[in-house]
Amino acid sequence: MKIGGLQKLTLIDFPGKISCTVFSLGCSFRCPFCYNPELVLPEKINEVQQISEKDFFRFLKERKGMLEGVCVGGGEPTAREDLPEFCQRIKKLGYEIKIDTNGFNPKMLKDLIDKKLVDYLAMDVKAPKDKYGKIVGLNNWNKRMLENVEESIKILKEGKIDAEFRTTVVPTILDKEDILKIAQWLSPAKKYFLQNFRPEKTIDPKFEKIKPYPENYLLEIQKAISPFFETCQIR
Repeated sequence: MKIGGLQKLTLIDFPGKISCTVFSLGCSFRCPFCYNPELVLPEKINEVQQISEKDFFRFLKERKGMLEGVCVGGGEPTAREDLPEFCQRIKKLGYEIKIDTNGFNPKMLKDLIDKKLVDYLAMDVKAPKDKYGKIVGLNNWNKRMLENVEESIKILKEGKIDAEFRTTVVPTILDKEDILKIAQWLSPAKKYFLQNFRPEKTIDPKFEKIKPYPENYLLEIQKAISPFFETCQIR
């Protein structure tokens, strides 16, 4: 596993667990509003000072009894062929695992679930179907790619493990009508979270100047889509 970063403690990323977050390198998407260009763009990945697996697993051994879980994010973890082996090693140390995914690799998600190598899945649903390719920044977007995303949604909704869907509400590319379309697409589902966009470092620098939506606008959206989910909240 190529590791581009490690957050040694988080109380919010893995629901109900005191955890750390490890960031894998590489991604199948190029979302212009992504906050982690150094984990996504090949030219920036080359500049990242990687953390060795040896150092990471030494850290986990030292934190046994203090940490309960490991969040695996990115980038996109399922873009790494060695993710199952990586999760297996984490499991052997007694930790629970949460994986953040864009849903591009449903085959690996199913494999991880079937082999009990993941305990919680969080999937970012980027856009309504008709906007997906544009918003994830892929010029070669096609029907098969959308089918992969839809298959991942189906896998999470089967309820074999705890899971959530979430969408970052980015001004200029997503509005209330778009979120309503996403909600209808996902429904019925247990958990859906809206995340307000933060103007930080982004793959496309112009997004660093975009102002987030006001809280009242997100509350208006939340009220409209809440009937589609058991839990619907703003983060």
